[in-house]
Amino acid sequence: MGKDTSSNLRVLSSPRDVTTDAESQAADSLDLGGERLARSTLKRLLDIFGALAGLMVLSQLLVLVAALIVLESPGSPIFRQRRSGFRGAPFVIYKFRTMRVAEDGPNVVQAQRADNRITKVGALLRRTSVDELPQLVNVLKGEMSLVGPRPHAVAHDEYYGAEIPEYDGRFRAKPGLTGLAQVSGLRGQTPDVAAMAARIEKDLSYIREWSIVLDVQILCRTGLIFAFHPAAY
Repeated sequence: MGKDTSSNLRVLSSPRDVTTDAESQAADSLDLGGERLARSTLKRLLDIFGALAGLMVLSQLLVLVAALIVLESPGSPIFRQRRSGFRGAPFVIYKFRTMRVAEDGPNVVQAQRADNRITKVGALLRRTSVDELPQLVNVLKGEMSLVGPRPHAVAHDEYYGAEIPEYDGRFRAKPGLTGLAQVSGLRGQTPDVAAMAARIEKDLSYIREWSIVLDVQILCRTGLIFAFHPAAY
């Protein structure tokens, strides 16, 4: 009798059971957050009107930037690369071309400080985040949102997805032009898995806690801190 009771007590107080229950609750809140994001008409309207307004207001700047890129180096002013979007569906992201190379294969090297692949015009565009503005077109197309987890190169998704168990949870939301991780100081190069894991933690927090008010707050913070951000290079 005593032996049986002791065995039962060990099972009931097992840390593994507690951990599993906590993980289950976290997964449920992530699923619920993802469902709220997917169903929100208000978020989609914010995306459409915000992207349209941005393209209209910035149209002359966009044309000027495209001309400067072509004048410095031949080729298209727009860089295209495959990224993973909502529920992992692939899409082609648009950016102003800032490098002399156009990597989109199994090996994509992240930009670094004093990276000799970056052009002179490209360096300025990256420092001011202007290179990201063509993604307003991705937002209009419904492939991205103004706010959400930043999309990574497919090669990086595959690598970090194998290293970080929670990584794929970020695909429960559309990728964003800006996000909670970025306004929390987690942007730029991720030199190790721990740096990416910290970014993923913020991405998942955004999905769990999403509200339209949070989106507006992130957009306002983005406008205040992103120009000449020290992590942009």
